Amino acid sequence: MFDPAQLRLCLVTDRDLSLGRSLVDVVGAAVQGGATMVQLREKAAPTRAFLEEARALKALLAPLGVPLIINDRVDIALAVAADGVHVGQTDMPVEIVRALLGPGAIIGLSITNHQQISRPDAALPDYLGLGPLYLQQTKPNAATPLGVEGFRALRATTTKPVVAIGGLKANNSAPVLAAGADGLAVVSAIVGAPDVRAATEEFMGLFGR
Repeated sequence: MFDPAQLRLCLVTDRDLSLGRSLVDVVGAAVQGGATMVQLREKAAPTRAFLEEARALKALLAPLGVPLIINDRVDIALAVAADGVHVGQTDMPVEIVRALLGPGAIIGLSITNHQQISRPDAALPDYLGLGPLYLQQTKPNAATPLGVEGFRALRATTTKPVVAIGGLKANNSAPVLAAGADGLAVVSAIVGAPDVRAATEEFMGLFGR
C-alpha cells in the first residue's frame, strides 16, 4: 500500500553522473544514507541493459522495503515486479498504466505547469512530480524553472502528494519543503557526489533525521 512518507527523498538515477560507479553501489549508499524511494531512469540504455539494472536494484531494495519506481517503461516494471512507474506528459497515459500494473502499483506523473495539472490525468496517479524547481543539467529539454513561488502556486491547486524535482541541492531545498513539497526527487546532488551516503544524509537532515 502506498505511503506518502515513501516520497520524502527519492533518488533518481543517472549513470552518466555516477563517477564511474555502478548503479547498485550508488543506490546502496544512498539507501544507507536514508533515501526512501529509488527511481530508475534510463533514457538511452538498450532494453536488455535496462532490464538487468532493474533486476539488480529490485534485488537490492526489496529486502530493505524501499520502493523501486521505473521511469517511463511499464514493460520493465512488469518484468521485474517493480513497485511502480513514473510517467511524463508524453508517455503512456496514467489510466492505462494503472490498468496494466494494477491497483497496488505506485504511479507518479510529471507536471510542469498549470495547464497540465488541470487535466483529468493529473487526478489519477498516486503522486505528482512538480518541476523543475531550479536550473538543472540532467534533463536538456526541461521546462522553464518554476522557482519556489511558482511551485507554491502549482502545489496549491492539488491535494495529491507532490515531489519537487529539478536542480535541488541540500542548501536550496528547505524553502521548497516549506512551500508544500511532500518530498524531494534528487539526481546530481546525490548521484554525482563523491560521498553518496553523506550527501543523502545531508538531505535527510532537512526532514529532521
